[in-house]
Amino acid sequence: MPATIGVVRGTGTFARGLHPPDGKALAAAAAIEVIASPAEVQVPLLQHTGAPCVPVVKNRQAVAAGDLLGKAEAFVSAAVHAPIAGKVGREARVTLPNGRHVAALSLRADGEQLDGEALRADVLGGEWPTTGLEAHAPEQIVQAVRAAGVVGLGGAAFPTHVKLTRNPQRPTEVLLVNGSECEPYLTADYRLMVEAPGPIVTGALLAARAVGAGRVLVAIEDNKPQAVDALRQAAGGTGIEIVPVRTKYPMGGERQLIPAVLGREVPTGGLPLDVGVVVLNVGTAAAVARAVLRGKPLTHRVVTVSGHGVAHPRNLLVPVGISCRELIDACGGLRDDAARVVAGGPMMGFALGELSTPVTKGTSGITVLTAAEVAQAAEMPCVHCGRCVDVCPLHLVPTRIALAARHRDWELARRYHILACMECGCCAYACPSRLPLVQLIRMGKALLPRS
Repeated sequence: MPATIGVVRGTGTFARGLHPPDGKALAAAAAIEVIASPAEVQVPLLQHTGAPCVPVVKNRQAVAAGDLLGKAEAFVSAAVHAPIAGKVGREARVTLPNGRHVAALSLRADGEQLDGEALRADVLGGEWPTTGLEAHAPEQIVQAVRAAGVVGLGGAAFPTHVKLTRNPQRPTEVLLVNGSECEPYLTADYRLMVEAPGPIVTGALLAARAVGAGRVLVAIEDNKPQAVDALRQAAGGTGIEIVPVRTKYPMGGERQLIPAVLGREVPTGGLPLDVGVVVLNVGTAAAVARAVLRGKPLTHRVVTVSGHGVAHPRNLLVPVGISCRELIDACGGLRDDAARVVAGGPMMGFALGELSTPVTKGTSGITVLTAAEVAQAAEMPCVHCGRCVDVCPLHLVPTRIALAARHRDWELARRYHILACMECGCCAYACPSRLPLVQLIRMGKALLPRS
């Protein structure tokens, strides 16, 4: 990497958005703990954007931790691996946090398990070099990431090897590593940056080499000074610049972070690559480092369990496929006034219908809300106040989109760019009529004819 990487031209913020109570104090000081190895996991064959993977194991087959369970045959797909040693059960159906029913492989623990501090060291610990990385060719980096089943850990779960594959028609100038974590209550990325900045820096350097980026920036909201300090120290001498940005929701969105840091606007319906940028979450960068340097697949991730409805908010290092119930139990269980369990945060998360739902690669948190927090006034007709428009960070008209979806007017929904909506929830949060705007838009996207 060059000694200097140019001037950051963004203002550090973006137009619109809002400032909901962040609730991060509940778990921000809780160091990452390793959850006890579960007796059984349910590993979905589709826990990423794209095509489901194809099982390569049989019923009752013994597997070791890290063994391949499902291979990715399509380009936009991600392999899944065994998070624990055990025996494979029959293929089953599970419900994902977003309500989708997908095939899954059950795995019952059998034999000695890597646990406790040994597991933490295996996933996050050890030395993470920042020199000599030129020994890894870009194609080798992409292949290692694909073989490891790495996906975006910020929530979208888009297969990372796709992002890291070079496009000669659209070269990458900047690798932007996203450490904003703007969603209320969630602190998993924050704790990762504070406690394990090494793999983040190494992974960012490897990813930049893969895509051919000449600049590497790590953007962190300015309410996380410890994370800023930790990354600056870890990145010393690498040419990576740590860029504090304003604390505002939804700063973690690519279309908000890129203009805030670089002053570049991603066109509606376009991609960051259209403006020469590739964006990776900090957890994804760490997973890239582990995949390339250690040949280890993505089988574990850090999950925040927080909210006023859980006894002891914590940040946990957990295996993919463990149930949400086991995470809540590890945090002391639900309080008496718990009323809603959300996979993710309260703005963009999905309310869980059952706690047996497995953690996926994209599960960044579990938020438990109380009855007082979920109580709301009855829905009223739209009063045309325009508040949803005022806060929409993508300059959309949410009420038009939502009501078009409610009435199945797909031509109107397309005209108002329903597919451009990032479902951040700013509109629903600001609506005085308590219209379920983001829920209607999600429904509309699911039902939208693909013609």
